[in-house]
Amino acid sequence: MENKQYKVNQSTEWISTWSRFIRQKPLSHAPQNENSSDIIEQVFEAIQQGDSCISASSEQAETLNDLVVSAAHIGQQIAPFVFDGQRLYLYRYWALEQSLAQQVARLKQQKIAAVDISAYPHLLTDEHQIQALTMVAQHGLNIITGGPGTGKTYTLARIIAVLNQAMPNIRIAMAAPTGKAAQRMKEALQNSLNDEKLQGLVTDELKQLNPITIHRLLGLGSNAQPRFHAQQPLPYDVIVIDEASMLDLSLATMLLSAVPEHARLILLGDADQLAAVDVGSVLADLQQVPALAENRVNLRNSRRFKQGALIGQMAQFIQAQQPSQNTAALLEKFAEQVVHPSEIKAIALTAEMEDQIQLEYLPKNSAKPVDWLPYYDKLILGYQHYIELLKSYLTADEPELYIAEVVKVFDNYRILTAMRHGALGLAQLNIQIEQRLLEALARQMTKQGDWYVGRPVMMTYNDYQLGLSNGDIGICFKRSRDGQSQFEVYFPSLEKWVPATRLPKSIETAFVLTIHKSQGSEFTHVAVVLDEAAKNLLSKELLYTAITRAKKVVSLSVDPDALLQSLTVRTSRKSGLLDKINNLLNC
Repeated sequence: MENKQYKVNQSTEWISTWSRFIRQKPLSHAPQNENSSDIIEQVFEAIQQGDSCISASSEQAETLNDLVVSAAHIGQQIAPFVFDGQRLYLYRYWALEQSLAQQVARLKQQKIAAVDISAYPHLLTDEHQIQALTMVAQHGLNIITGGPGTGKTYTLARIIAVLNQAMPNIRIAMAAPTGKAAQRMKEALQNSLNDEKLQGLVTDELKQLNPITIHRLLGLGSNAQPRFHAQQPLPYDVIVIDEASMLDLSLATMLLSAVPEHARLILLGDADQLAAVDVGSVLADLQQVPALAENRVNLRNSRRFKQGALIGQMAQFIQAQQPSQNTAALLEKFAEQVVHPSEIKAIALTAEMEDQIQLEYLPKNSAKPVDWLPYYDKLILGYQHYIELLKSYLTADEPELYIAEVVKVFDNYRILTAMRHGALGLAQLNIQIEQRLLEALARQMTKQGDWYVGRPVMMTYNDYQLGLSNGDIGICFKRSRDGQSQFEVYFPSLEKWVPATRLPKSIETAFVLTIHKSQGSEFTHVAVVLDEAAKNLLSKELLYTAITRAKKVVSLSVDPDALLQSLTVRTSRKSGLLDKINNLLNC
């Protein structure tokens, strides 16, 4: 809790500092009162929460004097804030919304050559997937949403196979917000393209499609300026973006601005997942624009979670709960319909196993570090296979033969948390799991500085010199080069080795991820930790995102009140994007 309070205090101090700065010369020459200070701080607080604006009256906006300009007078006056109807923005986010709305309207209104799909009635049987294929054949802007296992990539494979047949020399680009999401997209796409129904439709070029990050697609360099933009559009005919729920206002604006007039844009995503970490909830907003009804399809039939499958039932349970739900009875209802609380135990993973959910309630008011030791011991159980494989790697005569298996087994399990700080936050959990792994491997190896064989690490920012992106995950191994042994990290999403000495000090150990950082990933077994300190950060979208990272097993170590919060609170970000798009398309 001390760490949490420190972060809150830091945030409050940052907001107050900026509020004072922005009310002084040269930004303002008019007298400012306490009301203006309050409303400026409200705008900055909203931005930190992912909102692009706040609701405000004209009277409130007027208290800012020369710091605010009406949206109708943009271009005639300059000010750090914009008042647009009933919304007050920092200028940057008003401009981003305006630009993105214009790009959406442009793509919606562009004329595109229709593709005849009548020769391919056998490719799809699901009515919603057929609707998605029909939509892409006719439109430039396409939004395909659906939960886990509804066949977004399966449908996409058939769409691009048909487009590839209909349009000679078609140029296709595929991207995702993170390196991990791009790697997962690549694997899922290649599996779908190998389907027997697509024999004769899939060319070698399609099989070689290599999804990349959106940053790499746009050519975003260290100066944050994209190589491709409105004046120099992307050189592709079809642009596919996976995990579109992670698009924030800034990245979405850059992306859509770079889509050429003749191209088809396909956005894939799950609208029930978390919105972007930064400002905006672009996919959720696009889902609500009436004029885009013919440009979106929601896939509904899940094949990943079969009828009666527990993880699928829990996902449906989360989505079905209403804010007015009687919370006193909700946990009992959760126990009856999803899983009864018990104790977290080790689960052997097999290819044919039925999915499972475990639930253990955390104790209340546990302030002593020793109180959490049993829970750390339970959380490492999911890494036992990984530890055993590392032992084999460390004692093998040809350890390089084990690398592929080590990488594969590591992705069987991941611990997810909502907090970065505290006894059950990201930092402490990674320390505890690391300690237990090192104890188990003590006879086979030693730690040198921060590095040891089997250390998983995650990039925390884009490093353009190394060619690594924020969110890229790698595993440390010992390799011999020119007769010398050194630690190197293998990044499977890039099939790339990087010497540990070249990686930044800020790189994070990644036995545990925040739920936000786990988006775009998929693991056989996911352990979700939600303690009492995280209660105010939780929402239905957060819990839904966490459990749907799992293919077979979910282990919940949660505070009862935190679970209630996760089942009843829906995140709703303030935005004017919906109205801006409506105004442009209806004028």
